[in-house]
Amino acid sequence: MSDLNRKICNFISMEWIGENQAKTEFALNHNIDEKTARRIYNDKNYTITLSTLNKICEARNIKLSDFFTLIGC
Repeated sequence: MSDLNRKICNFISMEWIGENQAKTEFALNHNIDEKTARRIYNDKNYTITLSTLNKICEARNIKLSDFFTLIGC
């Protein structure tokens, strides 16, 4: 399970947050707390909740099932 969690966080960090985007901006655009965005990006031990992942996917207008397909699960 931790491998899947790491895969989810890595994808969000590298593909959607990236180095150039402010974590505050990402958080506001995806209906999550800034602290959560920073944890997803920086904390290798962070465990993303289904609720948080769902908020991010809703903000990006994709289904959770499509997200898991996108990351190869």
